[in-house]
Amino acid sequence: MSKIEYQKKLISIEEAARTVQSGDVIGTGLAIGAGSPEIFNAILDRYEELHDVRILDTIGLYPFKFLDPEFMIKLDGHINYMPAFSIATGRKMNNSKQADFYPVMSSDLADKFWHKSDIFIAMVTPPNESGYVNLGLTNFYTMETIREGRASGKQRVTIGEVNDQMPVIYGNNWMHISEFDYFVENSTRIPTFGRGTPTEADKSIAEYVLELINDGDTIQMGIGGIPEAVVSGLEGKTDLGVLTEMFPIGLPQLVAKGIVTNNRKPFHKGITVATFCMGDEEMYKYVTENPACEFYPSSYTNNPVFIAQHPNMVAMNMALMVDLSGQINSEGLGHTQISGSGGQLDFMIGSFWSEGGKGITLVSSSRAMKDGSLSSSIVPELPPGSPITVPRTYAQYVVSEYGIANLRYKSRTERARELISIAHPDLRGELLASMKKNFYPFASMK
Repeated sequence: MSKIEYQKKLISIEEAARTVQSGDVIGTGLAIGAGSPEIFNAILDRYEELHDVRILDTIGLYPFKFLDPEFMIKLDGHINYMPAFSIATGRKMNNSKQADFYPVMSSDLADKFWHKSDIFIAMVTPPNESGYVNLGLTNFYTMETIREGRASGKQRVTIGEVNDQMPVIYGNNWMHISEFDYFVENSTRIPTFGRGTPTEADKSIAEYVLELINDGDTIQMGIGGIPEAVVSGLEGKTDLGVLTEMFPIGLPQLVAKGIVTNNRKPFHKGITVATFCMGDEEMYKYVTENPACEFYPSSYTNNPVFIAQHPNMVAMNMALMVDLSGQINSEGLGHTQISGSGGQLDFMIGSFWSEGGKGITLVSSSRAMKDGSLSSSIVPELPPGSPITVPRTYAQYVVSEYGIANLRYKSRTERARELISIAHPDLRGELLASMKKNFYPFASMK
């Protein structure tokens, strides 16, 4: 019976593209869980007959034409781009001011997506004999966007793009074919990502971070060179647990060496819990149908209340800038959007209320400008228009290559002094002068 139902819903890519109507918002899954370039190209080809259509995505990993500002300028008013996150692939659209932006957190992504999406496209595995498809390498907001959107009546069309190359991942990662209106079969290569090479500054930051991680802690970390260096330095740690958004880089090796066991977690003992995965072939092979790896919606993994129930929760995420009062910006410079909030605030709040928890912000002290000068990442104030990813009330540890600043139980002036101590040495003088002028004129007497 399931096979018959599936066959009835099977349509071509061109037929799927024709379900789009003027005024629609087309939502799609995150990263590897998004619809393919083929299905979006078929939609973009219809641009002359469509008006006020917007594409809503998060992390675009495939070679989408809607990420090309030169291509999209001619589609303006017909089809436009509205990301809820941004990485290098979509940065050109943001820098050219051709993309709108939809502010979200990982914990509320599904809610934000179903309220917007008239059409939702997700990449899934072929159905099994019981009529269930697996969401594969991305759960995140897909499952709940589909279910809540359909239940509300907002989501008019739900399309599953069936990819026989998508791995099956266990956990709450299954959906029945009855939850989709249509299916499109399209065998698409799964993108792979090599492990980065940390810089010397990254390694220095990692050494300080490793001082804050103890045996038995539960960890979460974001993406980037510094987390890569942290993972490389975990040798000697034991019995770590993992509750995170993305399976950590090097997870197979961490488990093989007994560094990650998940045995001390109060929930999902013995299991690494996440909501999506990006990695190399070895990573994909490891997580495929592995009972020790499970995916859940991000509203579960990133719920600060759930995170806080894990003692000794250590959250590690990168930032672009931190001002002297502890406001953390990880998303953009001024009005130029570079990234998004993601799960950083979720895990900072969760770790803040975790017994023995630590929220760690990773930042390079400075960056070199084109003229050779240094620009500090620790600043007197954020540039106008810059988003605040983590408010200063939840700021905890900030780590640069020059040390650790602990802000949690510090006054504004005490925080400033802590942060100045981990700024680039050549830039500390002007930061100190700014603190004395703006915060507390009598600070020099302390």
